[in-house]
Amino acid sequence: MDRLQFEVPVRIAPAPGLPVEEIYSVEQALDFLQNWPARRQGKIHEAAFNACFGATVDVVKTEDACRAFMTFCRVSGLLARDMMVPGKRGGEAKGLRI
Repeated sequence: MDRLQFEVPVRIAPAPGLPVEEIYSVEQALDFLQNWPARRQGKIHEAAFNACFGATVDVVKTEDACRAFMTFCRVSGLLARDMMVPGKRGGEAKGLRI
């Protein structure tokens, strides 16, 4: 398994009526974050971007980058309603309630 691949893909719904997309890795998350409109960027976007970038240079764990990206998606209203959030200690995944 690629060291930058997420354990569980992050499922996002970019806009109403569009199909759900899955982000499988740090690289895909970085691409998504780089294309996010500048006028909508803020501290949470910056934290997610920094975490994902940090994972590419082995400063941040991949799953920490995934959690930061997932937080950005949740706060931005992008996280798919059926997204399963992995437990902190390798436990069962739980459904996210939005």
